[in-house]
Amino acid sequence: MRMLARRLSLYVVTAWVAITVNFLLPRLMPGNPVQTLIGKMTGQITPQQVQAIRLAFGMDLNQNLWDQYMGYWHQLLLGNLGVSITLSTPVATVLASAVPWTVGLIGVSTILSFIIGTFAGALLGWFRGSRLDSIIPVATFFQAVPYFFLGTVVLLVFGSNLHWFPVLGAYSPSVTPGMHWDFVLSLIRYGQLPVITIVLSSIAGWMLGMRNMMITMIAEDFVLMAVAKGLPRRKVIMHAARNAVLPSVANLSLAIGLVVSGALLVELVFNYPGVGNLLLQAVQNEDYPLIQGIFLIITMTVLGANLLADVLYFILDPRTRTEAAV
Repeated sequence: MRMLARRLSLYVVTAWVAITVNFLLPRLMPGNPVQTLIGKMTGQITPQQVQAIRLAFGMDLNQNLWDQYMGYWHQLLLGNLGVSITLSTPVATVLASAVPWTVGLIGVSTILSFIIGTFAGALLGWFRGSRLDSIIPVATFFQAVPYFFLGTVVLLVFGSNLHWFPVLGAYSPSVTPGMHWDFVLSLIRYGQLPVITIVLSSIAGWMLGMRNMMITMIAEDFVLMAVAKGLPRRKVIMHAARNAVLPSVANLSLAIGLVVSGALLVELVFNYPGVGNLLLQAVQNEDYPLIQGIFLIITMTVLGANLLADVLYFILDPRTRTEAAV
């Protein structure tokens, strides 16, 4: 538990730094989002209303930077992320409608790519030098292709030309959103191409990492002993794979950030109603409060996923518990 406590303290410091940078960036960037909003309503609002707008966005000219920072933390702890300039809606409300789409897309894609890549890598490592190795160049090719380019090609070929999959959106316009099978099936059908794009772009890393670790594990004494005892090949492979998968779990925390950035681009290609589209609109409209909220959610999501990966590694590898107890 001591190791987990140290890791948790590291994440707390990282979160504090990320929140501080998130506060400072809009104030250091050229331009003023509040002044932009006020400029659009020139002659339509009173000076009292102008001051109210500045207070709502946490940019009161009568406060110094430190007071604004303290006010930002106070509002953040209350769950208030400000008000979107373009949508005139609380940022928390806007994010509540977009974040579940992105989390679902990233979660399903990451789990599938990890499972498929790890399983394929274990087989490639055990049967190294066989015809199965021909999969490696194909997988590395897809990893080298940018997410948005691969997504565009997949969308044009399998969506627009062959009509095998629906294009654009997250579900059919003819289906009413709700907890019923028609909506769930529509979600799955419309989500197939985005998920396939992310999986194809990220599977090679898991596959190569697991393959290399399996090749190393095969030469270990415990694997040679299992083979000498005549254990079934399936059990030997599973025994070796259990130890070989540990570095992949450790690398999971590093890969999540790349998957998140790639998923945001995929959302733009497929017009998926997630954080990616929302971020593009916020940048185009210079909606700084919304940009702040999006960056904060992305940062906290990645940190939370990394913490979960550390916990899984702690559970799967008994050596970490032994080291932490020393």
